[in-house]
Amino acid sequence: MGQLLDRLEEIAPQDMADRMPDDIVRLAVERIVTQVVDIAVSVNQYLAANRLGTGAQSYRESFDLAARTGAISPALAANLRPSTGLRNVLVHEYLETDTEVLAAAIPMALSGYREYIRSIAKFVAGPE
Repeated sequence: MGQLLDRLEEIAPQDMADRMPDDIVRLAVERIVTQVVDIAVSVNQYLAANRLGTGAQSYRESFDLAARTGAISPALAANLRPSTGLRNVLVHEYLETDTEVLAAAIPMALSGYREYIRSIAKFVAGPE
């Protein structure tokens, strides 16, 4: 996940919202965002099954369950939940991709999911 975020930071133009990026760049950004969310949801589902004996009924709920395990904070879960909606739009192509919405998601993805990685790593490492 960290490598995907590094690549996202490299390829996403700073002014993506102000101009239509190259289709290849836009598609790469879309793919990275969907992969990051999918990986996080898989981790969340594993934690929920392992620690709580249950599974999430939706991608959004998986973040709440991860918070219930103590792996991430409730605030981080709340910050990351909306990324599942963007992921669904991108994967299922419900709408034509709005470049401004995609551009706005990049900073959140970078900061939010980097925090997610740190939280999960600390949780998995156990008490110090």
